[in-house]
Amino acid sequence: MTTADVPGLPAPGRCLVMGVVNVTPDSFSDGGAWFDHEKAIHHGLNLAAEGADIVDVGGESTRPGAQRVSREEELRRIVPVIEALTAEGVPVSVDTMRAEVAEAAIEAGARLVNDVSGGLADPDMPRAVARAGVPYVVMHWRGHSHDMQTRAVYQDVVREVRDELLQRVEVVLQEGLDPAKVILDPGLGFAKNPTAGHNWSLLAHLDAFTSTGYPVLVGASRKSFLGRLLTDAEGTPRPFGECDDATVAITSLVAAAGGWCVRVHRVRPNADAVRVAAAVRAAGGGQGDRPGAGPGSGRP
Repeated sequence: MTTADVPGLPAPGRCLVMGVVNVTPDSFSDGGAWFDHEKAIHHGLNLAAEGADIVDVGGESTRPGAQRVSREEELRRIVPVIEALTAEGVPVSVDTMRAEVAEAAIEAGARLVNDVSGGLADPDMPRAVARAGVPYVVMHWRGHSHDMQTRAVYQDVVREVRDELLQRVEVVLQEGLDPAKVILDPGLGFAKNPTAGHNWSLLAHLDAFTSTGYPVLVGASRKSFLGRLLTDAEGTPRPFGECDDATVAITSLVAAAGGWCVRVHRVRPNADAVRVAAAVRAAGGGQGDRPGAGPGSGRP
């Protein structure tokens, strides 16, 4: 599938880049940096200028161990940011697990709902998204942040994650959402044990998800499994903010494998990576892909 298969979203003929704006004080990689509304808006505009096709605005941290915030606080954090970015023409997604927050965000201009729980945290979410008619990211999830890692037990992580995702998709479709607006996310880092290699197995077998016919979003940016790979001589994992180069490597692999979108903290290098991958796929006859727009683009 290509980006054109998701109505209402950018369709540049390559893997999309989703830039992250965490309007939170406690997100794992950049908590507090964009908690102020003006800073968050400025950051979102910068991400768009650097090549983000979508800017993902979230007001609740989902880092391991995070506690939930109230609906009112989540709305206070994100609605002004979404309104300001959409007023500037930036395509915005909302990162939320609450149906009421999703509805308010859509009213404020959001064009996509990115739900890390796949509708499990709030049973009203699938119905709300279907009613709004916007695209919906269904992520694999087994529980809230405070205990999700205790649920990272699998016999076959690829098969089980795929099957559980498709079960959630069935629920969403039963509520009336257009199948063309369903997007899958294997949920790297969420109820995935980094020492057991769960995240690497999912990345190595991304075709198990792209073969479903649904677009696939991958969020590997700055996650702890990258830091655990890139340890120093003493075995200390690399800090979150120093895993951006590794994130670009993941982006290249995802884009080359036919991923629909990557969710990242640093946009410019990842935007470069998806364009390079698109050029290679086009040169090799990759169906539905073409190099990014610009002088000299396209096959000779």
